[in-house]
Amino acid sequence: MKLFGRISIVLVISFFTSIIDASGGNWPQWRGPAGLGVSTEKNLPTEWSVRKNIKWKTPIAGRSHSSPIVWGNKIFVTTAIEGPVVPGAKAVKHMNGDKEFLHPDSIGADRKHTFKVICLNATTGKILWEQTAFEGAPYDNRHRKSSFAASTPATDGKYVYAFFGSEGLYAYDMSGKFAWKAGLGKLGTVGMGTGTSPILNKNLVLMQCDEENGDTSFIVALDKKTGKEVWKTPRKVQVSWATPILVRTAKRAELIASGTEAIVAYDPATGKELWRHKGVESNAIPSPVANNEVVFLSAGFPAKIVMAIRLGAAGDLTGSPKVAWKHAKGTAYVPSPILYGDYLYLTTDRGILTCLNAKTGELVYEGGRVPIPATFTASPVAFDGKILLTSEDGDTFMVRAGPKHELLGSNTVGEPVYASPAIADGRIFIRGENNLYAIGN
Repeated sequence: MKLFGRISIVLVISFFTSIIDASGGNWPQWRGPAGLGVSTEKNLPTEWSVRKNIKWKTPIAGRSHSSPIVWGNKIFVTTAIEGPVVPGAKAVKHMNGDKEFLHPDSIGADRKHTFKVICLNATTGKILWEQTAFEGAPYDNRHRKSSFAASTPATDGKYVYAFFGSEGLYAYDMSGKFAWKAGLGKLGTVGMGTGTSPILNKNLVLMQCDEENGDTSFIVALDKKTGKEVWKTPRKVQVSWATPILVRTAKRAELIASGTEAIVAYDPATGKELWRHKGVESNAIPSPVANNEVVFLSAGFPAKIVMAIRLGAAGDLTGSPKVAWKHAKGTAYVPSPILYGDYLYLTTDRGILTCLNAKTGELVYEGGRVPIPATFTASPVAFDGKILLTSEDGDTFMVRAGPKHELLGSNTVGEPVYASPAIADGRIFIRGENNLYAIGN
């Protein structure tokens, strides 16, 4: 794998993006109803602290970087609880050419772990139910800074779907009753863990399953009610942590998956390839964002790149006029960009913002900074003309959306945060290292 030697801190955060039908107060997937991280709600809280506007906080055992999702009055989260060392257990062997590869920050597969799906009451924070999806030693390691529960679940209001990599995809009904499990194979992640999350489309659950050198990578659709395979398409793309995005143009739906070697758009109903473009040639971690005309893809390590590709085409688009523009600065290794109004906002892992004209790629501003040194793992979200950047220290910085960088304020939950926030029904939900917070006026 040509990127093995350059992979450093891969924080396998779920970068879960898609379009699914949802009513107004729901946040049913990674980055919300269109997978864009944008809420249309008004009158949300703009100030909070450990003593102000925290409606409730609920301790959640274990470690998780997956985001909370919300449907009606229910919140769903996943978590991974680490147990004792299991004698003889170890991660799958990773090879870089003919040499064994072991990342120095790769840990976890020698221990027992319990992977759980948890449902809470959105009004009170009370835990309604929790189910153990997996218990045992996992197939592969994770990065020491990440979690085995890094993929954000998804729900359609009937079932909730949670992905734990090689340990399977699990479905539960809204009352917590087990529906089915699908084993998607042994997905090596070079010892960094899993990051991609499920996408729902009509009667299908869609999963991007890239692994190791890409020899057995694929994208697959499963029946939502049964977990049975509907279609499966091989893809020669090495391990990635991005989640594809489902976009509906005026003519068709396109499922667009980022990757090191190739960016590929598929027909979500059949798995047939619609078009492709040369890949991001870096670790595919940030998730794409899109409107109904253009998809924006980015990567931040080892190379920095963002590109805008027009939808609705066919064949190999590399070097074609279908590539609207490219930019080679300001991208993040982990956080995804955010498309809000006329602008595409890029953020580095230090929270430095770049604003581009989404249509032309013209630089609007760059170097927009938060007021204190910080590191960011969570992806930005936005509402009511504001962009929210949540740091690993648990501080959320509010920036005014638009052509001029303006910091509006900062707030904190008082503990580390690695998961991206969710916004639903007048509240902001933030998953901290130890607690889930509901923030409301």
